[in-house]
Amino acid sequence: GIRQARIQAKLEEIKSISQEKDKKRQLRELLLLSGLQVTPNKFKIMLAGTSVGASVVLYPFVGIVGSCVLGLLIFIILPKLFFYIKIKRRQKEFTQHFTGAIDILVRGTRSGLPIGECLSIIGRESPNPVGEIFQDIVEGQKLGLSVTQLIDRGLERMPTPEFNFFSIVLIIQQKTGGSLADTLEGLSDLLRERKKLSDKIRALSSEAKASAAIIGSLPFFLGIMMTLINRDFLLPLFTETIGNMLLGGGLLWMAIGVFVMSKMIDFDY
Repeated sequence: GIRQARIQAKLEEIKSISQEKDKKRQLRELLLLSGLQVTPNKFKIMLAGTSVGASVVLYPFVGIVGSCVLGLLIFIILPKLFFYIKIKRRQKEFTQHFTGAIDILVRGTRSGLPIGECLSIIGRESPNPVGEIFQDIVEGQKLGLSVTQLIDRGLERMPTPEFNFFSIVLIIQQKTGGSLADTLEGLSDLLRERKKLSDKIRALSSEAKASAAIIGSLPFFLGIMMTLINRDFLLPLFTETIGNMLLGGGLLWMAIGVFVMSKMIDFDY
């Protein structure tokens, strides 16, 4: 019985260590996708400092319980929201300038430049994150890595459909040969058509996004106006326990509503 209990305890310890490593690996991948040049431990320290600072600032308004709860929510929700926005914005910037990088490859290969030199030009001349990704590919090429390994490294940092198309084209061309310029020119046309479709979807969904923004900001606007008219009218929401509960419930329902509306107007293409 004692021996079995020790074995079970050791297995639980190994399992907890494995889970902790998985969490660190996941955070490292998120930092890589977002382009932040910080270590996971440093990011955790910054996040903890932000949560504690927010709790201290909110303490006079919501009390000790409310400040602790809000600080904990900030610690849990803030990184998810930050990484979602940061990664989406970075991928959007990459897609915006990626077609220009493909055009540089097409012109360079047609003029007789080796593909390595074309990639180096893109890494030097293109704006980030396109230049950063291609510069990493060039550095890997100097280290003797294969095309497949270089593309896999690029996809880890920028897993967009456009870059995936590019990786497929390069790998197929390396294995089968043929005119790389013609193939990349066809890919460039495809990416431009995708961008046109994306712009069309954005234009069609702009009215729904504006409505969602107005509906989401209306309660806060009314709260500010009512506070300016009668300072003590909304004070129980921040000073009383039941007021804190009502305020937290209202914010929770607001968050759920904003999330649902964002999913309704987030179209895949």
